[in-house]
Amino acid sequence: MLRGHEPRPASLAARTDSMNFIYRFVKGVDTVNDWIGRTVAWLTLGCVLTCFTVVVLRYAFNVGFPWMQELYVWQHAAVFMAGAGYTMLHRGHVNVDVMYGKLGDRGKAWIDILGTLFLLFPWLAILAVTSAPFVLSSWGIRESSATADGMPGLYLLKSLLWVLCALLFVQGLALIARRSLYLTGHGIIDHDEDKVTDERL
Repeated sequence: MLRGHEPRPASLAARTDSMNFIYRFVKGVDTVNDWIGRTVAWLTLGCVLTCFTVVVLRYAFNVGFPWMQELYVWQHAAVFMAGAGYTMLHRGHVNVDVMYGKLGDRGKAWIDILGTLFLLFPWLAILAVTSAPFVLSSWGIRESSATADGMPGLYLLKSLLWVLCALLFVQGLALIARRSLYLTGHGIIDHDEDKVTDERL
């Protein structure tokens, strides 16, 4: 009896190990981005409270602090940039759906993989490279706000551009891995989509 097509135990074990590694990678990235997103989401409350305080101080007491006026802008920026991976994980970005919704699950999986490889990743590379002089020069001089009595550490805010690129990149890798597992018959259940934020035009 021919046994040439039967997988060898070592080969099967290696494949199982690879699948387990990919599975752990996907779950690890999902966990990190989910935690970061839920953490920075509290900055939205800080943004509202800071803005409210600025308005009260200015119009009730005729007092203003430039650093406080900049603070809520920084908080707003941090939520969007540091929370980008969380938003991608939960499919909260707006999609322009031309044909995706009409495809089957395997077709959608291929669209997700190809779209990530040829649209998301090149855009992230362009953003990271073109922002490098902007970020590095800011770090070089430990840049602060150009406004008198403004926020210190402007270079930290600018560095969030790279944080955005890094978090979206690893979440993109996790999406590719997730869809690849599905295509090979080892699918991982997706996070439930938020019906409020899952907008498709």
